[in-house]
Formats: sequence, structure tokens, C-alpha cells
Amino acid sequence: MPKYIIERTLPGAGRLSPADLRGIAQKSVSVLRELGTDIQWLESFVVEDKIYCVYNAKNPELLAEHGRCGGFPVDRVSVVTAIIDPNTAEG
Repeated sequence: MPKYIIERTLPGAGRLSPADLRGIAQKSVSVLRELGTDIQWLESFVVEDKIYCVYNAKNPELLAEHGRCGGFPVDRVSVVTAIIDPNTAEG
């Protein structure tokens, strides 16, 4: 399955409490269960006013449906075309 990065604008995201983040994660997991095995949440990065989520999904429409069902903003969906890390420098 392709890997995607979803950009979500959520003012104050970086100041959310652990309980708030747990609630968001629980809602996301609940929606994912309903959507089936063609979509998988890998991880998310919370910054000042955004959340960047990494997903594997059959298609971007599933990501939009996840956002709609969960009440999560979906500002931008980008397909990952390559992954690099320090090991990439070693050739």
C-alpha cells in the first residue's frame, strides 16, 4: 500500500494534554476499525498548530473518509515517494 503524509491544521495542537491526545487517538482507531484493512495509521507528529500523520492506505479517498468520519481536518494529503535517513548517506 502507498504511504501518505496528512497535514491537519489544529490550532493549539502542541498544547493539547495527554488526555486530549488519547481521545483523538481513540477516535481515530475507532474509525479505522470501521474502515477495514485498506488503511493503517502508523504515527503522528504534533507541532504548534498542526498534526502530521503517517498512514498506509489503498488510496487517498480512504484518508479523506477517515477524516470525515472522525471529524479530523484534512488540509493536505501527500504520497511519500521516497524515505531517507542517515543510512542513505552511506550509499
